[in-house]
Amino acid sequence: MSDLRLNLRRQTLETDAEGYIGWEAKTEEEVLPTSEVALLLCDVWDRHWCRGAAERLEAMIPRMNATANAARDRGVHLLHAPSETMEFYAGTPARERMKRIPHVEPPEPLDLPDPPLPIDDSDNGCDTGEKPWYRAWTRQHPGIEIDHDRDGISDSAAEIYSYLMHHRIRRLLVMGIHTNMCVLHRSFGIKRMVRWGVPVALVRDLTDTMYNPALSPYVSHEEGTRLVVAFIERFWCPTLESGDLFPGGE
Repeated sequence: MSDLRLNLRRQTLETDAEGYIGWEAKTEEEVLPTSEVALLLCDVWDRHWCRGAAERLEAMIPRMNATANAARDRGVHLLHAPSETMEFYAGTPARERMKRIPHVEPPEPLDLPDPPLPIDDSDNGCDTGEKPWYRAWTRQHPGIEIDHDRDGISDSAAEIYSYLMHHRIRRLLVMGIHTNMCVLHRSFGIKRMVRWGVPVALVRDLTDTMYNPALSPYVSHEEGTRLVVAFIERFWCPTLESGDLFPGGE
């Protein structure tokens, strides 16, 4: 097993030479054995009710799969978390592996500030006009390979937390959709894990938002995603790029 060199970017409030306060991005390298890192794929579903969301995910799938495979090959733990589809995986080795993990009771959640998002997603964030919301997904996207001999499948916060503690994971990496919704707010998402004291980082180039440019702050979809990533770097956890998980930083 080799070490991972993770370039973690955070944003902090700094005061410049003239006394003006502003946000400054800083990147620090963290070196960890691959066996102490886990990569969680959040809601990388086979289908989505919003065409724009489905098309953007489809474009990311090849890179997501390559990143997951590269991480696994280097010794990183792979956790697949396609919410609300566990019946599809019932009885599979990867699902059973998670169910067998000895339970570890999480600590009392940390009382952390919870600022509002920088985008208005009150219309569910579809930028291609489809509505209303409905549950379109049945499984994880088939373009993501699952190694049933090594990976885990779960949408249970308790199972995932217990797995992380059992394997002494020192950094949980999260990629998937959607940054402003599931990635932040699922029971196993960034907010819950940070409140439980788990060191988390978002893979910022392999995520997307549910954001409609017709709503505040009236920017492009891509800028909306960038704003949410910056928000996470400021208030919740650092981010990194997927290249850090490839040998030689591809």
